[in-house]
Amino acid sequence: MSKQRDFVLRTIEERGVKFVRLWFTDVAGTLKSVALSPAEVEGAFSEGVGFDGSAIEGMTRAYESDLLAVPDPSTFQLLPWRSSTDPTARMFCDLSTPNGEAAAADPRHVLKRSLARAAEQGFSFYVHPEIEFYLLKSQELGADGQPVPVDRAGYFDNVPGGTAHDFRRESVNMLEELGISVEFSHHEGGPGQNEIDLRYADALTMADNIMTFRTVVKEVAISEGVHATFMPKPIVGQPGSGMHVHLSLFEGDSNAFYDPGAKYQLSQTGRRFVAGLLRHAPEFTAVTNQFVNSYKRLWGGDEAPSYVSWGHLNRSALVRVPLYKPGKGSSARVEYRAMDSAANPYLAFSVLLAAGLKGIEEEYELPPEAEHSMWSLSDAERRAMGFDPLPMSLEHALAVMERSELVAETLGEQVFSYLIREKRQEVDAYRQQVTPFELSTMLGTI
Repeated sequence: MSKQRDFVLRTIEERGVKFVRLWFTDVAGTLKSVALSPAEVEGAFSEGVGFDGSAIEGMTRAYESDLLAVPDPSTFQLLPWRSSTDPTARMFCDLSTPNGEAAAADPRHVLKRSLARAAEQGFSFYVHPEIEFYLLKSQELGADGQPVPVDRAGYFDNVPGGTAHDFRRESVNMLEELGISVEFSHHEGGPGQNEIDLRYADALTMADNIMTFRTVVKEVAISEGVHATFMPKPIVGQPGSGMHVHLSLFEGDSNAFYDPGAKYQLSQTGRRFVAGLLRHAPEFTAVTNQFVNSYKRLWGGDEAPSYVSWGHLNRSALVRVPLYKPGKGSSARVEYRAMDSAANPYLAFSVLLAAGLKGIEEEYELPPEAEHSMWSLSDAERRAMGFDPLPMSLEHALAVMERSELVAETLGEQVFSYLIREKRQEVDAYRQQVTPFELSTMLGTI
C-alpha cells in the first residue's frame, strides 16, 4: 500500500474520523458525494465504490451504468465545518468502469488527459483564479423582484462590522485549514459581491480546490445566515461574477512564457499560446460560459470582455498580459477574463489548455494588440480592427462549439455530445419562459 494511503488510514484512526466523503463532479460541474464509514476506506482504495452512473448527469448510458469511484489519497483533508461534531474528511475520486478503464465522462479524467498531452510536449500547466460571487440576505427575492444583497458597498470598500468582512475572514481561515492557499480577498464592485483569489497551483489541484472553494463558501454562508451564489449575473444593472484565470506553462522549473527581452516579457511560446486562446475562444465559450445566464454577464454592459482581443493594461480585452513583477520569470502569465465563476473547472481548464497548445503547435501569429477600450469603440470600428464578438447567447455558443474539432477532441465524444444535447434543452426551456420584463413592458400596453 502506498505511503499516501497509509497516511490516510492512520489519520482516520488517530483523529477519530467518523465519515469520509468521496467527491466527484458530473459533466455540468455539480459536486457529488457519497459518505463511507472508516472501515470501508481501505477497500475503496483497492476496489472503488460502485454507483449507478446513469443516474449522474452525462456520466453513462443506461445499458453501461456501473461505475466505480476510486478515491485519490493525495486529496485527503478533514472538513473544518464538521470538526466539532462528527469529524469528517473528504477525498476526490477518479471514476472508472468495472474493468478498470477511466470513465470517458469523468471531468477529472478529461483534465488529466489534457495535462498528459501537455506533458508530452514538456509542459506543466499552472492556474491562478480570481473567483467572484454574491452574498445575498436569502434566496428569497425582494419586493422589486430582485435578489437582496447583504450590503451596498463597492470595489475594495471597507465596511466595519459588515457581514462580508466576517464572511471572508471565516472562509479564508477554513480554506487555509483545508490546505488551500489564499492570495487575498476583498469586496468587489457590486453590492454584496466579493472576490477571493487562490494562490497558483497545477491545474488538477486547482480544479479540485475550486470545487472545495465553492463548498466552503456555501457552508460559511449558511453559518452566517446568508446565501452565496456563483450565478453569472444575479442582479439586473450590477456587475456579473466571473473567474479571471491566470495561466502559465512551465518547462521543468522554467516559466515557458518568460522572455526578459520581449515586449511585456512574453516569450514566443506565450505569444502563440495567447494566439491559440483568441482563435478558439468562440469555440469553447459554451464550456467556460455554460448557462443561458452567462451571456447576461458577457453582454450585460458591465466590464466583462465581449470581443476577441488581447492587451496589456487593457481590462476590456479578452486576454490580458499583466506585468505585475517585471524581471521575475516565475510570475509571467496570461489572464483569460471571460470565464464564469460557475464553470466546470475541469472542463474549462482542459479547453483553455488545448487552445493554447494548438497555438504553440501550429505556430499561430498573435494579432495586433488592442490599445483602445473595446467598450468605447463602435461596431464598425471593431469590425475594421478585426475584433470579432464572442457568442452572444448560449444557443449561438453551442452552434459554434458543435463545429469545433478542437473542443470535440479535448472533451471526448461522450462529454461533447452530452453538453450539446443538454445545453440545447436549457436553451429551449429558457425560450419558453415569459419573463418579468415582458410582463412589465407589454402586459398593460399591448
